Amino acid sequence: MRMTSDGGRDEGFSMTAPDQSADGLSDFAELMAREQEFGGDAIDPAVRRRRRRRGLVVSAVCVLLLLVVTGGYIGWALTAPVDPPAVATRAPQAPVGAAVSLATPPVAASAISIAGADAYLGEAASGTWSATGTGEPLPMASITKLITALVILDAAPLASADDPGPTITFGKADHDLYDEYYVRGATIAPMPTGTSMSLHDALAAMLIPSASNYADALSTRIFGSQSAFLGATRDWLAAHGLSGTTVTEPTGISPRNTSTPADLLAIAKLAAAHPAIARIVATPSVSIPGAGALHTTNGLLGTAGITGLKTGNLGEGTHNLLYTATLDVGATDRLAITGVVLGGASRESVNATVLAALESIRSGFHQVPLATEGQEVGTVSTPWGSDATLVIGESASILTWSDTPIELTMDVEMPSAYRDGTVVGRITWTAGPNTVTAPVEVSGAIDPPTEWWRLTHPSELGSPWDAGP
Repeated sequence: MRMTSDGGRDEGFSMTAPDQSADGLSDFAELMAREQEFGGDAIDPAVRRRRRRRGLVVSAVCVLLLLVVTGGYIGWALTAPVDPPAVATRAPQAPVGAAVSLATPPVAASAISIAGADAYLGEAASGTWSATGTGEPLPMASITKLITALVILDAAPLASADDPGPTITFGKADHDLYDEYYVRGATIAPMPTGTSMSLHDALAAMLIPSASNYADALSTRIFGSQSAFLGATRDWLAAHGLSGTTVTEPTGISPRNTSTPADLLAIAKLAAAHPAIARIVATPSVSIPGAGALHTTNGLLGTAGITGLKTGNLGEGTHNLLYTATLDVGATDRLAITGVVLGGASRESVNATVLAALESIRSGFHQVPLATEGQEVGTVSTPWGSDATLVIGESASILTWSDTPIELTMDVEMPSAYRDGTVVGRITWTAGPNTVTAPVEVSGAIDPPTEWWRLTHPSELGSPWDAGP
């Protein structure tokens, strides 16, 4: 640009080739100059059409590439695998049952054997499960009559509980025993001279009312003499391993008739296993011609599951009870209890001791609550915000003894879909011989991720190879 003499401007451009071809502005100016030089209709239309076609092709290719890339991303995002829901479980705490407290009975000695509960109480329970006292021999009083009956039936067996056995006729010497034992303060039953009855009925007269005159007369009649009876008794005791038991006469009126709690449990089991004796000692009353109406001395018979056996006492402080009982504690089978109490202050105190012992056993078997329906035991969560909970599908409890430890296991598997009510596992509780299970279910539902979440969360998506075969 140059100034004129009148102060105006003479505008014009003088385009010259640049000295530096790398200058982008200079290159553009040169291109414009060439366009002016060859401007107008100087460009061949065919060339122009080819150029236009090339531009359209390039544009189409670019658009196509953009569409392919975009479509590929969308297709991948909508079908790419996602991480499975995260499951966090928290198993419920295994409860502990209430411990049973067995009171020490106020007696000289006691012992209990429990059959049918080894799985709960241990294998020793069917021997001697619980015992108090020193275990030394103590006077057994009229419990002796059980031994007398067992020894008699060993020599003169009955074929069954209904077998009357041979007929026994009692003479004057037998009748005189009534007066003899009456004077001595023993329990007696009528026995008129010439009375005849079956062996079974004579045993019932001896055991049910605990008639000492019948024990003496019957043992003499079967063995011929008391000396022979006592010899047979010693042999019978030795044959059964009852070394802690001593019998000096057949009634128990002598304090020298002694036995240990362990021996008495064994004797009770022998008596309970004998059909005739078992039926007799379970009979509360009977009427026998010659002997009259007879009633049991066992006031607990038929109470609290007590099924029978024998009382005995030699006065205050020497009250005894040998008993059997059947308890329903909720287990598969009823428990067979055999027990003995020696040296109680009175019959009433002995009975109270036995009832308390049986109740402690019965209450010691209890149902322990384990879980309630709907109780939460876990959660299920996803990156896309769809959550659910794991709950116990049904209430559960388990039968156990006292504070037996309860073991718990929980197994949960990953389902293909989490829908409300879907069972995904189980909880198992074990205590002693019992096992209880309850289902673990999904509460709520896990919905799949939305398309928008997939498109906007590429970092949460996996490659196609992550989905596995």
